[in-house]
Amino acid sequence: MSDLKERAQALDTEDALAPLRDLFTLDDTVYLDGNSLGALPRHVPARVQEVITREWGELRIRSWGESGWWTAPERIGDRIAPIVGAAAGRIVVGDSTSVNVFKALVAATRLAPEGRDEILVDAQTFPTDGYIAASAARMTGHRIVPVAPADVPDALRPRTAAVLLNHVDYRSGRLHDLPGLTAAVRAAGAIAVWDLCHSAGALPVGLDEHGVDLAVGCTYKYLNGGPGSPAYLYVAERHQAAFDSPLPGWTSHADPFTMTPGYTPADGAVRGRVGTPDILSMLALEASLDVWDGVGIDAVRAKSLALTDFFLECVEAYAPEGRVTSVTPAAHAERGSQVALRCDDAEAVMAELIARGVVGDLRRPDVLRFGFTPLYVGFADAERAARVLAEVLGAPAA
Repeated sequence: MSDLKERAQALDTEDALAPLRDLFTLDDTVYLDGNSLGALPRHVPARVQEVITREWGELRIRSWGESGWWTAPERIGDRIAPIVGAAAGRIVVGDSTSVNVFKALVAATRLAPEGRDEILVDAQTFPTDGYIAASAARMTGHRIVPVAPADVPDALRPRTAAVLLNHVDYRSGRLHDLPGLTAAVRAAGAIAVWDLCHSAGALPVGLDEHGVDLAVGCTYKYLNGGPGSPAYLYVAERHQAAFDSPLPGWTSHADPFTMTPGYTPADGAVRGRVGTPDILSMLALEASLDVWDGVGIDAVRAKSLALTDFFLECVEAYAPEGRVTSVTPAAHAERGSQVALRCDDAEAVMAELIARGVVGDLRRPDVLRFGFTPLYVGFADAERAARVLAEVLGAPAA
């Protein structure tokens, strides 16, 4: 056990990203739930206070122009773009992930060739994505076809209009083949829609490079935007002129302040806007993205893989035999930035872990989830988490 502790200390000393931890509000807790809610960057409260007291309190309505409120959805989208491998002008921020899934999926059916009436959906998708897809299918006259991501190439048919997939499975942490699946979908003449909630900010996505059509994602996980922070919508440049949102709100109008009854869509990803932006959470998100200044996503990915490798090694060394089994793929090409362990009495085990200062979460009935956010999680955190888990599972204390 002492060897693993010493290795953790050495790895933290060598870690070029380790200084970023000081940018966040953290305590002695081992926080491994950033795949649900990222930690608070230290400077964000002061920025939010400024927005409330000066921009809202003093400037009031003038802040839509003078403080840049009106252009925040596109400006912040351009801040997110390099993290997910997109050029400027292709991402707009606003609304929830669920709303953006609806916009993207309905728009995908409108972009697809005529006569296609099937939507393929990840059979293990996050429930809300499935609910939204089913509703979108009912409204557009399409049929939902559940399919495992690996089976998508064989399931594509001339009737396939769109395919909705998760980049990383929220239960297991499995990373799906975005480049290969996108290429297969596009070769079949369909539209690829990706949910990036569990990958953006943890690993390279390459939206432009891999020819993704449409994508959505949240900002409160690895992007640390805060609880309920607005989501984002990516529209590939080649689709922007034809992107037809099912929610054409006034802020996506080409000239919103004319207040005309007829709708004329704006150019570019702005078409993905709907109503008035949620400015307080929007600007908190913008401030939180400052922690990404100068940080390369490849370095984040390298640390993520090293952290999860080390955690799995520590679990294997410490945990009583047979008490936990990893359901997260061992292969780097198939792993996101979380480790999911199957465990009897998972709910009780996680409750005890939290009581002992190791915060993860679970997915019932039997999966413990540990999310590794490379910007602020270190190797000593990984070692401690595995050691405390082993103690909770009945191993002798060190």
